[in-house]
Amino acid sequence: MKNTKYVTSGGLAFTEKGDMQKLSKYAKRGWLLESFAPFGYKLRKGDPQNLEYSVDYHTNVDEEYYLIFEDAGWTYVCSAGNGFHIFRAAAGTAPIYSDTGTLIDKYEREKKTMGKVALPLLIALIAFIFLAILGVNGWLPEIVRNISLVLVVVTLCMLVFPGLPYIAYRFKLNKLRE
Repeated sequence: MKNTKYVTSGGLAFTEKGDMQKLSKYAKRGWLLESFAPFGYKLRKGDPQNLEYSVDYHTNVDEEYYLIFEDAGWTYVCSAGNGFHIFRAAAGTAPIYSDTGTLIDKYEREKKTMGKVALPLLIALIAFIFLAILGVNGWLPEIVRNISLVLVVVTLCMLVFPGLPYIAYRFKLNKLRE
């Protein structure tokens, strides 16, 4: 029998709550979160446990960051990069974010992080589109048009990863502020 299993994520910006509930359901069946995996999570077979999972977004964390969660009953599980951290606790443990104000702070931080990447990519995309239009109309050499069209596609693909989460966090923030 396999001791590891990979499950997909809907993307934390879009399905954070659903992903955490999914991980809790797997824990009840003995599949415990071990780490992030490409486009999802890696689970390891263990004893069934009634756990809740929660994600936090912080960059450049130190030992004190983890101690705060530990003191609140949450155990560190894993991180992705320098910004996504998942914790687990026994079912019924007070949530990491228990009020609207702290949730707003959490999503505002992540929205700003995504925006810092998305905005330059959006500006570059607009510039490449403009150059491609000038090339299509014959105002620039054909090589500039061709390079611009390739760069439009590349930039658009790159923009998806910070751009869509940025929009998702803005949507979450608007709902929380209503």
